[in-house]
Amino acid sequence: MIANIVKPGSNTYGVLAYLFDKGRANEHTDQHVVGSWDDFVPDPGPWDSPGHKQRLGQLTQALDLRVRQAGDKAPEGHVWHCSVRAAPGDRILTDAEWATIARRVLHATGIAPEGDPDGCRWVAVRHADDHIHIVATKVRGDLRPPRNWNDYHRAMNELTSIEQDFGLTRIPRGPEAAAGAPAAKRPTRAEQEKAKRLGRDKTARERLRHTVRTALSHARDLDEFFNLLADAGLQVETRVLPSGDLGGYKVSLPDDGPPIWYSGSSLATDLSLPQVRQRLAAAEAPALAVAHPAGPRRPNPWHQATAAAERIPRHLEHGDDATVQAHLTVFGEVLYALPAHAPVGLKAELHRAALGFEHATHTRARTDHQHGRALRGALKGMRYQPGDHSGLAMLLDAALLVVLATQRRSALRHHDRQVAAARQTLIHLQAAYDRIAAAALARLGAHRPTDGLVHRYTHTLREVLPSHADQILTEAAWPALLATLAAAQDAGHDPTTVLQQATQQRTLEDAKSVSEVLVWRIQRLGKRHAPGPGARAAQAASPHHRPTPHAGTGTHTAYTPPPSRSGRSR
Repeated sequence: MIANIVKPGSNTYGVLAYLFDKGRANEHTDQHVVGSWDDFVPDPGPWDSPGHKQRLGQLTQALDLRVRQAGDKAPEGHVWHCSVRAAPGDRILTDAEWATIARRVLHATGIAPEGDPDGCRWVAVRHADDHIHIVATKVRGDLRPPRNWNDYHRAMNELTSIEQDFGLTRIPRGPEAAAGAPAAKRPTRAEQEKAKRLGRDKTARERLRHTVRTALSHARDLDEFFNLLADAGLQVETRVLPSGDLGGYKVSLPDDGPPIWYSGSSLATDLSLPQVRQRLAAAEAPALAVAHPAGPRRPNPWHQATAAAERIPRHLEHGDDATVQAHLTVFGEVLYALPAHAPVGLKAELHRAALGFEHATHTRARTDHQHGRALRGALKGMRYQPGDHSGLAMLLDAALLVVLATQRRSALRHHDRQVAAARQTLIHLQAAYDRIAAAALARLGAHRPTDGLVHRYTHTLREVLPSHADQILTEAAWPALLATLAAAQDAGHDPTTVLQQATQQRTLEDAKSVSEVLVWRIQRLGKRHAPGPGARAAQAASPHHRPTPHAGTGTHTAYTPPPSRSGRSR
């Protein structure tokens, strides 16, 4: 539950008139009193009900009685107004339950302590299924003001107990809230109404935030960041300090009527100019081309990004807050970049995943962006080396693991809103993965190896993965795994070795399809530099070497590396 205590006012009738009115956009329906200081107050009812204004005046007079009696001794801001809202997805509470919640909040804040006959007069008004408003006049029966210092924090603490007692969603508060507060600024009611009038499903603030995040995920430096914003159709202005240094930036939409400018920090706390600078600076330089018999070869940034993403769950489990936030931030950038690399049919799904992950992870924890250098560097490289279906599928496969780990970390800390957002992110990512992986695996599976290789790889599978072999042989991705093993062997790798290495990267127990996971891992392993002829000859002379025939077009002398000190293959 969320409580919002409004700045004290002095117009009791005005507050009540608003609560029982139709609202700015007819959002108030079936307004009625659910509780009060004596349970016998007149209920004004909806604004268009017979006798509404008369009852509204009577209720105002009853609430203001002690204020009039106190005269000059009454506090200047004598109206205390607090709204209490249930979390999305919570059950619908009854009027009696809302009345109990109101009494507990008033007791905790010192406005109307339980059992105190001199407590302040108050009324609780229900607007809709999910929230109430509490209005009290801050003069006690003994004509003294209430002791309601620090009322907001006292209300928050009481709501935590209420959530537990009523079986409602637990909302992070205090240190917990600081670790789960969204960086994105909420759109105002005026912004929402304007979007509705223009027939748009997103406000200008939300549209701008999405565009800025997408540009940031692609940009290599600040100049390119601003150019990408302009290329996306935004109006961009920068603020230059007297020293000549850049002091800030702001953006607006060209199709939104008269320009309404938003600074980066007003879109989200992590989009301020200093934050943008830090994130752009924290990226490894693109990897240089490496020597290869067929000529220089540049590492595949999609493979690098996937490998970096697969390491994030371990960072989430063992890293400190600054490290964790750095990895979550850069992974969010990856999700914002993916729609630009995806087929048209997947763009909307990936966009929803990026939005969901933003709400699942952003915190106020200090962020050391240097921890995300590797993944951010690979992300910049992806812009200049478009990925195929396999590259996107393997990165999405790793992304699912990251979001699962994020959800698990939030659950351990009882960050229920973040858990729910991570769950929604998983739904969208899984839908995108299923579609792209099906196409990629079908293409791979079309290149079936010879029957001799199929027999050999089946035997290898049973040796390396005896507990998973029967399952893998029945999975739809088994033909693609066969083709991937054959491609790795054609590149000079030993199928047994790469299969062993693939199984050692992480557990396979949580894999929905073991063969799919192995396909993506072996594809990356197969792209690594294979041993040259000299190294293979040395391996062949080693007592650890076991030659393996290749039943394809010709033969290859495969190799098995000697055991490392830990006893596992390298």
